[in-house]
Amino acid sequence: MSGKPTLPNDGPTKTRYDFVIVGSGMGGAAMAYALKDVGASVLLIERGDFLPQEKQNWDAGAIFQRKRYQNAEQWYGVDGKAFTPGNYYYVGGNTKLYGSSLVRFRREDFKATEHADGTSPKWLFQYEDLQPYYQRAEELLRVHGDQHDDPTLKRSEPFPYPPLGHEGTIQEAADALTRMGLTPSNLPIGIDLRDGGSCIRCAFCDGFPCRVLAKSDADVTFVRPALASGSVELVTNADVTRVRTDDSGRRATGVDLTHNGASISIDADTVVVSAGAVNSAALLLRSANEQHPEGLGNSSGTVGRHYMVHNNSVMVAVHPTRKNNAEFQKTLYFNDFYNKGTDDHPYPLGHVQLIGKLQAEMLAGQRPGIPKWALSYAAHRSLDWWLFTEDLPDPQNRITLTPKGDIQVAWKPNNVRAHEVLVRETKKILRGMGYPLVFSQRTGIEVNSHQAGTIRSGADAAASALDANCRSHDVENLYVVDSSFFPSLPVMNPALTIAANALRVADHIVGNTKQAVPAQHTTKR
Repeated sequence: MSGKPTLPNDGPTKTRYDFVIVGSGMGGAAMAYALKDVGASVLLIERGDFLPQEKQNWDAGAIFQRKRYQNAEQWYGVDGKAFTPGNYYYVGGNTKLYGSSLVRFRREDFKATEHADGTSPKWLFQYEDLQPYYQRAEELLRVHGDQHDDPTLKRSEPFPYPPLGHEGTIQEAADALTRMGLTPSNLPIGIDLRDGGSCIRCAFCDGFPCRVLAKSDADVTFVRPALASGSVELVTNADVTRVRTDDSGRRATGVDLTHNGASISIDADTVVVSAGAVNSAALLLRSANEQHPEGLGNSSGTVGRHYMVHNNSVMVAVHPTRKNNAEFQKTLYFNDFYNKGTDDHPYPLGHVQLIGKLQAEMLAGQRPGIPKWALSYAAHRSLDWWLFTEDLPDPQNRITLTPKGDIQVAWKPNNVRAHEVLVRETKKILRGMGYPLVFSQRTGIEVNSHQAGTIRSGADAAASALDANCRSHDVENLYVVDSSFFPSLPVMNPALTIAANALRVADHIVGNTKQAVPAQHTTKR
């Protein structure tokens, strides 16, 4: 079985659409879904194809050792060294292989927050503006959770579905954390575990494509229903090379793309870019013209700048004689360091959550010198965590293009001391839970699934690229609805916020102004 829907055509059926959306990840897919019933023609353009449903979907060796689904081109660091980023070009984008953690940012995340290395800036809208869209996104994405168990977010509305609950080893960990005075919480997860749902609660969710399409990815949740409406078309294996403008430069007129070796120009009344924070910035830079010599919508010089990814560490706690029999391990997190620090670092530290259960094949790529039997022994006795700390917006952390047009990433982590303290404190906690062996490893430039900030929103057009509704300050019918618009990157998984914001912006575009954020007064440089 392929899992690939039957498409009515092998390319665009028209040369003009009301909306053209570039990218079918969480933002672009949610936008297409939101526009499917408004009486408009919509073209959704995806660089990749549908990810196949096949037995290798649940083959750890195929995915983590033989890199079966890794299809991104190489990017380059400022040192000129090439690396393969953690990007996936498929319908649904990176959500095809994500862990389906769908958490809300907290109220404080939309306000300015002080860190040792600087200020995390406030957003142009607040939690309350996004709250109804969070709720709608949770319903569409079939999120399971408990609204009572995490004091860092007080919410009155229940989750659409009850929490997944913890398997034996994970419940023991939750009980141990509680005895230590911490606050273990149920991780909000988007899977089809409804009555009669297709989820079998297996060990192949986080980092794997879902072979039974039970994961709430952007493809299954948003793209396929949008296509079924008949008003949304999808063209796959199509690389958008440029967003065009009229002679004034104030209006986008459409996009140029390559498809099956042919160059195609598509006209549009509105262009929505949602290719991910890196590729969206690269597209606008490649779209430079006479009116926009530094890149489309870049009169502020901020397109590509303020690139953020979380400071991440994987932490593995091993008990030599105690097996971890959990299959669906990713059900627990704790936020006790979310808004507070320690005596020696009195600033927010970050967020700690379980990841999908590690397997020997997943560890082999990182530890090639260790025999597989030893990796397997450790994996069967480990509790596996992901720690992340906020990365602050720095204009020198940026996306540019090489002379050949390739993507170049300049990224120097900041707020590092906070992450080091979070790692230290979490190691203490895990040892206190009875795990004598605790290992951690920082991730590098290639781990960028939480990329953000490269086309930031702001009230001042001289210091930002987008307004409160994600519309370009410079180009009146150009919108960006992925995480590029984030002015900061709070330490929670960003997928739900991307989806909720796309639903919000769609309401603004189609004229539902009572729920849209009022436009901010802006000044041109």
